[in-house]
Amino acid sequence: MVTSLSINPQRLQADFNDLAAIGATAAGGVNRPALSPAHLAARAWFAAQVQQAGLELQIDGAGNHSAMLCCANPSAPTLLLGSHLDSVPDGGRFDGALGVVAALEVLRTIQEAGLHLPVHLEAIDFTDEEGTLVGFIGSGTLTGTLTAHDLQNPRGGRQALLAGLARAGLSEDGLFTARRDPASLAGYLELHIEQGPRLYEAGVAIGVVSGIVGIASYRLAFSGRANHAGTTPMAARRDAGLGAAGFILAARALVMEAFPGCVANVGMLRLDPGAFNIIPGRAELALECRAADANTLERLQARLLESAAQEAARYGLALEVTPVGRDAPAPMSQPVQQAILSAAADLGLTTQSMPSGAGHDAQNLAMVCPTGMIFIPSVGGISHSPQETSRWEDCLNGANVLLGAALRLALG
Repeated sequence: MVTSLSINPQRLQADFNDLAAIGATAAGGVNRPALSPAHLAARAWFAAQVQQAGLELQIDGAGNHSAMLCCANPSAPTLLLGSHLDSVPDGGRFDGALGVVAALEVLRTIQEAGLHLPVHLEAIDFTDEEGTLVGFIGSGTLTGTLTAHDLQNPRGGRQALLAGLARAGLSEDGLFTARRDPASLAGYLELHIEQGPRLYEAGVAIGVVSGIVGIASYRLAFSGRANHAGTTPMAARRDAGLGAAGFILAARALVMEAFPGCVANVGMLRLDPGAFNIIPGRAELALECRAADANTLERLQARLLESAAQEAARYGLALEVTPVGRDAPAPMSQPVQQAILSAAADLGLTTQSMPSGAGHDAQNLAMVCPTGMIFIPSVGGISHSPQETSRWEDCLNGANVLLGAALRLALG
């Protein structure tokens, strides 16, 4: 009976389409930044679906919204399934949302089948996965990895955080009441689009995530001397922009030549004073690098900072380095990976083991309980864009693998 269960495809697609209409953009994507009015509307929709299904609705101090299918033993551990309903600004319909509606559908399918499991099942929508405000507020507070210090200088700005909490009826102190005892968690499973091209290009149906990359980020500032752009000879300039430009090119070459499988990115660059006729006296940039294991991440960031220092010296500049954040690599549980592989095999689906180059709530859950992620192909590898899409057959495959893996983990 267990292996013959499958989710209701019409209901899953109807849920997905209803959710995609909340915060929809003209370009075909969604705009639901964490705790924005559109995000709160999506959460209200989710709450209504939970109650309509006869499941228990649970909202914790971090604003995480959950559907609960409880078992007969109140002290049994909980198997979490889920993802997030918030999006990046002008993002795609699939990122996060697919994992939440699929998790809800798994609970409804098991409930309608009359299965009595030895664990509680919970479909959860985590708060602020995309980091519009802080980053991983929901999973970070649930696992105890987010601290009060993290709230003081959040990436989205302090006032934006306070305004978002106020809109959602949340408080800073209340966030930390969401923490759970790891002993209460049987595990966590997350279905997600790959957000990259590997599965799509290989024609593989299911990605079994082996681990989530670690991320290190810095702000770098090259300081030289602002001067007249027309009267200062080229050889006499201390142009901060040259240091930044040289580093950007050097960073790309370094990663491609010495760190295969890793990435580095400069996503922000500002030149001051910022005028046509003034040599830049200061250049500030935001650097991020990612690697699948801790040792490689340490070597990568050290080499990148060494390269920045070399470029500063080349152009007679001072260099300021400010660490911004660091997330350790998060390996996924081997037993959970095996459950996913077995579920896919039962459905005759091809699989590929792969690391996740993007961060997910699963990286926090992996610190406290057995955790795994299921990827489905992203058409063209496009994500965080209105053009983000996945074939519906792949979405259904992923949801059914989520169901099969959840049952295997629940039943042992």
